[in-house]
Amino acid sequence: MKTLNNISRFIVGVVFIFSGFVKAIDPLGSTYKFVDYFEAFGLDAISFIAFPMAILLSSLEFVIGFSLLFSTRRKTTSWALLIFMSFFTVLTFILAIFNPVTDCGCFGDAIIMTNWQTFYKNIFLMIFTLIVFYNRNNFEISWNVQKQWFFISIPLIFSILISVYCYNNLPIIDFRPYNVGTYIPEKMIIPEDAPRAKYETILVYQKDGIEQEFTMENLPDSTWEWVSTENKLISEGYVPPIHDFTISTSLGNDITEVVLNDNKFTFLLISYDLNKANKKHMDEINDLALSLEESGVCNFICLTSSLDEDIDRFKAETNAIYLFFNTDEITLKTMIRANPGIVLLKQGTILNKWHYKNTPSYEEIKKDFIENPEFKNQVAPDGDIPS
Repeated sequence: MKTLNNISRFIVGVVFIFSGFVKAIDPLGSTYKFVDYFEAFGLDAISFIAFPMAILLSSLEFVIGFSLLFSTRRKTTSWALLIFMSFFTVLTFILAIFNPVTDCGCFGDAIIMTNWQTFYKNIFLMIFTLIVFYNRNNFEISWNVQKQWFFISIPLIFSILISVYCYNNLPIIDFRPYNVGTYIPEKMIIPEDAPRAKYETILVYQKDGIEQEFTMENLPDSTWEWVSTENKLISEGYVPPIHDFTISTSLGNDITEVVLNDNKFTFLLISYDLNKANKKHMDEINDLALSLEESGVCNFICLTSSLDEDIDRFKAETNAIYLFFNTDEITLKTMIRANPGIVLLKQGTILNKWHYKNTPSYEEIKKDFIENPEFKNQVAPDGDIPS
């Protein structure tokens, strides 16, 4: 029984440490997920607590995981584990049934799971959780209480500090499809042999005030009146890692290919919502944008999902001189965990990313990229992005 208990502690402990860590290094991603949950359950009014909840959740998982591995405060940890797993097992069952949020976010962007997969994962972990809970009184570490609490404080402080650091910079590990080195067009391709989405055509007819669904193979007689037709998804096909990246002008013209094929260095100022953008470093960003445009080998544009009137207001407030284009909000949130943030592209490849607090100087850009032999001979001075 002792061996089974140790195996159970190890499995659950490692899973909790991993889950807590991937959330801790991406606190904004966890915040966005909490907002999704609040909106799905009609709790928009408390969305303001999403960020502290993200920090709390990652820290709690991290601490429970370490406490399990090192058998510190066994009774307290066992109770915390049981309550935690019971709550989230019920929650994921509800999510699996009603599907208000498609991805639970239990492992951040490191491992994407469907709601049913997450529920089955929780059932699997619950088995080991019950074993740990059943044996909570059978063994206690020889350290005194003060030393145990001190040991527990170490992963707690570490988790909070790494979350604060990644919030004020960027995630130290980027699990998203827009990580540095990514060639965007390649991640947008659907392989020829990839499974395709399958749909079933459903036709709704009515007779005597009663509506009924029919398939194309089972149509009713002429006494029924057609009401509507819909295509119901039977099985989802292959979805490429990047499937919603588009850049369009205010008139709706798609310039995605122009930007991705541009031979210049293209700097993208990313702001999913200009009204929520931090404007404290805009003078630095504006100076950088001006110097880059004057270099003749760089473009500097802003991608946002904000409305035209919000763009005009932002321009007036910040004296922005660069062009603004439209991109999906979720895509922008995925591209960089900062509002605003800067992404450097060249011919569709992401070369670097910066948080607004770490806006580079033109001299740094010139040294690392413009005059870098790796890129210098590839730069073409022509090819402006259309406004």
